[in-house]
Order: sequence, then C-alpha cells, then structure tokens
Amino acid sequence: MRPVQLADIESALRHLLQVPPAHRGAAMADLLTRAETADRYRKRLGRRHPEFGDGTLMAAALGQAVAPRPSACDAQVLACLAIVIAALQEKTGEMS
Repeated sequence: MRPVQLADIESALRHLLQVPPAHRGAAMADLLTRAETADRYRKRLGRRHPEFGDGTLMAAALGQAVAPRPSACDAQVLACLAIVIAALQEKTGEMS
C-alpha cells in the first residue's frame, strides 16, 4: 500500500459510514487488502489496477460506495475514524 495521507483516511471513513456498524472492521480490512493488491499490481505492471486503483487507500475506498463528506464529526464519523486509525496502527506495527 502506498503511504497514507489525510485524504486517504477521510475516504476510508466515508466508505465505512455506508457499512453497517457490525461490518465496519471487515470492510476496513477489505480496503487495506484492495490497496495492497493494487500497489503490488502497479509496481509489477506499471499501471493502475483496473478495479482497485493505484495502491492508495483513497482509490480503494472511492472504488466502493462512499457517504458524502460529513459536515461535522458526529458519533458515527468518530467511530469510523477510530476503526480506520486502529487498522492503520495495526498495519504499521506489522510493517515494523
């Protein structure tokens, strides 16, 4: 997966807002898998993955349904943000 930017985090949480709360952890894991798959594809073939994008978390998220950009950080937005951050922290720990 390519380096994570703030826009990647926002895109991922917007996707998670479209997912029932009980399935958000699995949806985040799926986004990470899609981004990793796309990045490997990009490195190997020199072009975007046709379904998963360019290897960024944003491309993986925007390839799925996403909610409109939230106007405020309500409880649901914060819950989704917590899932995204926890998954990225866990991923960073795996890479260390």
